[in-house]
Amino acid sequence: MKAFAVLGLVAGLAACATGPHFEVPAGEVPLMTVAAQGVQVYECQADNAAAPAWVFVAPEAELFDGAGRRIGRHGAGPTWQHADGSGFVGTVRERAPAPRADAIPWLLLSARPQGPDGAFARVSSVQRIHTVGGLAPADGCAAATLGTRVGMAYRADYALYAPGR
Repeated sequence: MKAFAVLGLVAGLAACATGPHFEVPAGEVPLMTVAAQGVQVYECQADNAAAPAWVFVAPEAELFDGAGRRIGRHGAGPTWQHADGSGFVGTVRERAPAPRADAIPWLLLSARPQGPDGAFARVSSVQRIHTVGGLAPADGCAAATLGTRVGMAYRADYALYAPGR
């Protein structure tokens, strides 16, 4: 567990030097950092007043620990589910443009535990950092493609925080 805490601290410090910096609530400490690799799903939609446009639907990603082992999934909600059954649901608190113009924003989310006790049960805040890809398609959404869904490849690190003891 100490290795994960150190990894989370290192990732947090790297984020300060390379991109936006989010302040987690006072008293929270790094728990671990997990890498995500998957897609950001978008759907071609239109309302009566607007032209068709790609609208974000949900992430679909695998989560990996610092050694590259698959440890869970990230999906709609947004939710993070560990292989041990523990998980949490996130709510966006802050967002900032990614340092890379071709990447989805960096985020700070609050987390609400979901499921049994386990590796993710104490998570209270999450930073999405080091994003690569995942932006909506630049074109291709038109009246003829309404309802079409596409998955745009992305990678990110999720720095997980928990209340200090």
